[in-house]
Amino acid sequence: MRLSGKGFTRFAIGKRKRSTLIAAALALVVSGSAAAIQPSQAAAQVSSKASYEAASLSTFSSKFAAGLYSSNAILIDLGNGEVQLKKNINQKVYPASMTKMMTVLVALENLSDPQKKVTLPASIFPDLKKQGASMAGFLPGEKVKGIDLLYGSMLPSGADASIGLAYAISGSEAAFVKKMNAKAKKLGMKHTHFTNVTGLHNANHYTTVKDMSVLMKAALKNSTFRKLMTTHKYSTAPTNLHPNGITVRSTLSESAPTLNFKGGRILGGKTGYTRAAGLCLASLAVKNGREYMLVTAGADGSPWSKPYHIQDALNVYPKIKN
Repeated sequence: MRLSGKGFTRFAIGKRKRSTLIAAALALVVSGSAAAIQPSQAAAQVSSKASYEAASLSTFSSKFAAGLYSSNAILIDLGNGEVQLKKNINQKVYPASMTKMMTVLVALENLSDPQKKVTLPASIFPDLKKQGASMAGFLPGEKVKGIDLLYGSMLPSGADASIGLAYAISGSEAAFVKKMNAKAKKLGMKHTHFTNVTGLHNANHYTTVKDMSVLMKAALKNSTFRKLMTTHKYSTAPTNLHPNGITVRSTLSESAPTLNFKGGRILGGKTGYTRAAGLCLASLAVKNGREYMLVTAGADGSPWSKPYHIQDALNVYPKIKN
């Protein structure tokens, strides 16, 4: 049949519509097939990226972990949060005197006036002496400024200073420890529990190096905490029992052969030791203008041996590429 005029026009338009509908249907099918493929492709890409990142981290960790004395370690770039070393980071460890980072942070957040003097109860000293706790050098009945107790806790790791802070703020060590555990929970330290303010050994007083890094990172945001951690020598104000005050020194700088390494320096840190915990160290360092944090635990040795925990830090930080 031959069409012309309006008939031909209707036929042509109808044909074009059918072509358009067919093209649209094909496009929908193709689009649907592509959509069906995309999730698996995306999953493969994510998996590939995760595998690459895991392999990269494994390579980093192997490089940094070589020769470590510590059984547990985590190294973090504080600028971008990148973890460059992971070694048993979620394994339960005993924090020893690294505990005092939490003691000091909680005290800073609860001391109404750091310049106000606190009387150290005579009752706290016999037990500390019996347990062989490290002491700052304060005496029973001494009236000491809160700020001086903070330095006494962080630098020489004084248990007398730490418990003095607990009594001044909460009336007892047990009440203060509740604040420490509440702070740990708030920070997301899921594998940490404190039973005291000093780090003296207790089976229920435990953490992980990852949790300690969470604590340290949060604490360093407090300018006073940062100053305490990076001070190496401090003289207290005169007291009723020390008219000239006392001078306390950082256990880190006193124990370290040097704080310098190629391209940088360890700025400060908190050491720890008990027989069960081994030698521990949470340290802050700068290399080529970037800050890094290293937390280690479980190194063999003692306060009277070679400082293997500090040696680990001095070996790890120079390996950072930045």
